[in-house]
Amino acid sequence: MSVEIKIPAVGESITEGTIARWLKSNGAFVRANEPVCEVETDKATTEVMAPAGGRLTIGVKEGQKVAIGAVIGQIEEGAPPAAPPSMPPPSPAAKRDGNMQAPAAKPQSASEPLLSPAARQLAATEGIEPSQLTGSGRGGRIMKEDVLAHLQQRGERGRDRGERRERMTPIRARIAERLLAAQQAAAILTTFNEADMSAIMALRTKYKESFQKKHGVGLGFMSFFVRAAIEALRAFPAVNASIDGNDIVYHEYYDIGVAVSTEKGLMVPVLRNAEQMSFAAIEKGIADLAQKARENKITVADLQGGTFTITNGGIFGSLLSTPILNPPQSAILGMHAIQKRPIAVDDQVVIRPMMYLALSYDHRLIDGKEAVSFLVRIKECLESPERLLLEV
Repeated sequence: MSVEIKIPAVGESITEGTIARWLKSNGAFVRANEPVCEVETDKATTEVMAPAGGRLTIGVKEGQKVAIGAVIGQIEEGAPPAAPPSMPPPSPAAKRDGNMQAPAAKPQSASEPLLSPAARQLAATEGIEPSQLTGSGRGGRIMKEDVLAHLQQRGERGRDRGERRERMTPIRARIAERLLAAQQAAAILTTFNEADMSAIMALRTKYKESFQKKHGVGLGFMSFFVRAAIEALRAFPAVNASIDGNDIVYHEYYDIGVAVSTEKGLMVPVLRNAEQMSFAAIEKGIADLAQKARENKITVADLQGGTFTITNGGIFGSLLSTPILNPPQSAILGMHAIQKRPIAVDDQVVIRPMMYLALSYDHRLIDGKEAVSFLVRIKECLESPERLLLEV
């Protein structure tokens, strides 16, 4: 009996996706509920599970667009065939008489690396042995990109003025579309300030071991920034609002988006009701969402909504930047690298760990005074973190 493999619904606004890659080859035997392929939409990557156990027949090639609910393959239910019985070794007489049968083709060893169809074809074309390649895919699977990287290292590609063309993934295309729309639809301005991170760094040094031991998660900088942002958003509600036609929608909750960099592009999963979360809950929530995003397990629900976003270019070494709004939000906070710099404190020049802060905002809704005051409020909370506990 054949069972159809269909593209599952992944969100109300998602109508189509692209077959990113098949995790099983055509004709392979799969188990029920085993991942068989990955489908990319403009928001996330989703694994499609086998609806039954049996032999897989692939109906749609990698890179092809498909509608939600479309049939992309079949599974012929049944168990895999039993392995053929091993043949006894030929007798010396058989060898002398020349009656020995030709040996069977060598089966693929379980230890041999697994290649995607595109990687196998390219490796064969270029004469590359799979054992020379290192896989970056799930479970060590060798992808086409791994073969290209090997060729470039070997000097057979990328010489002189070479170039190659690749189609944008749905996620990258959606990112490009949203960023361009944000710049065209909003009056974006950016204001800057800087914060002395000495107090937070001292707190983390003093309590990081006990915090880790009690909560099972590290005490990072992001929890301080999320709490500081919430305090500033409470003081300046317009920064937490959005424009809907001719209306201003004031959100009385604080769903904070935290930008996460993945191989497929930037994603912004959302911490829901962050105002109700402790420092430990914020750290755990961010760690869980970041792991899901990097393992392609993020869902559309994890990415939807959000009233304010924080992005940290400092982890890549950025000293200063102007972040772009995440529509329909009206503001985004940019963190940057911490750098020791000389500053004046009580008329004395001292060396302190400083971070530049950037707030990009929609000037249609937020006035310059509000934006500057908002950023000053964040600076105050970071430089005196006891304010976050006392809410003063």
